[in-house]
Formats: sequence, structure tokens, C-alpha cells
Amino acid sequence: MTINLEQIDELRKRANVSYEDAKNALEESEGNLIEALIYLEKQNKIKPEKTPFSENKFIRKIKIIIKKGNESKLIIKKNDVVVLNLCLTLSVIITVVVPPLVIAALIFALATNHKIRIQKKDTESCEVNNIFDKMSVVVNKVTTKINEEFKTE
Repeated sequence: MTINLEQIDELRKRANVSYEDAKNALEESEGNLIEALIYLEKQNKIKPEKTPFSENKFIRKIKIIIKKGNESKLIIKKNDVVVLNLCLTLSVIITVVVPPLVIAALIFALATNHKIRIQKKDTESCEVNNIFDKMSVVVNKVTTKINEEFKTE
């Protein structure tokens, strides 16, 4: 019975063993894959499949979140002219690193009637855009009242 590379590769894939172990097991079992697996099992040579760090569930979820963040954009406009266009991932990183600056910039943008939008890849509307709209309306009312107060003085 001749043993070919395909058989060895298949046994290696299934049992996670070296080429030498796979070849020896196939020779012992006369090319029978099932018998070779049983042989390796009795020899305690079958190794559990190693999952690389990148295949960890947590890491996979983080990768998905970062991918979605890179596909989504934070867009700030004034009179339909784009003033700022950043991927959401970068926006979050900046917010974590310098939150006071981000808060000040957000208040300034709203006070100067800039429109803030989160735009997803598939142009799906975000609930957060409704919140930005409501904040904008409130800030516009406040700035209008403040301007009226200064005019009357």
C-alpha cells in the first residue's frame, strides 16, 4: 500500500500531528485513515487544535467593532460644507484621549449652528443623529435668547 501526500495532509489536519507521525500512523494502519486516527489516539499523539490569539471570541468582536467604526463617519457640516470628516474609530480614540477638548469642540460646534452626523457605510440612519438634532435645536434656542438679551442691553 502506497501512502500519498493527500492522505498525510488529511491525517495531519484531523489529528494535528507532524508529517512523520501521520506517515507512521498511515503505514501502521495500511493507509486506512480511521485506523490511523485510532492508532494516534492510542499513542496519545493527537493534539488539540490550537486557536491562535486572533481567533479568540473577544478579539473577533473587537475586530468587528473596529471594522464598523472604520466604515462609519463622524461628519460635521456648516451650511452643507463639510468641516470635519473622521472615521468613527478615530473619533472614539480622540474622545478617550482628550475628553475635555472633544466636549468643548462639541459645544462650540452646536453653538455655531454646525450639523453633527454619524454616517454609516450603508447610509442607514443612526438614532444618535436624532439626538444631535434635538441638542442642536435646544442650543439654537439658548443662543438666540442670549443674542436677544445682549441686543436689548
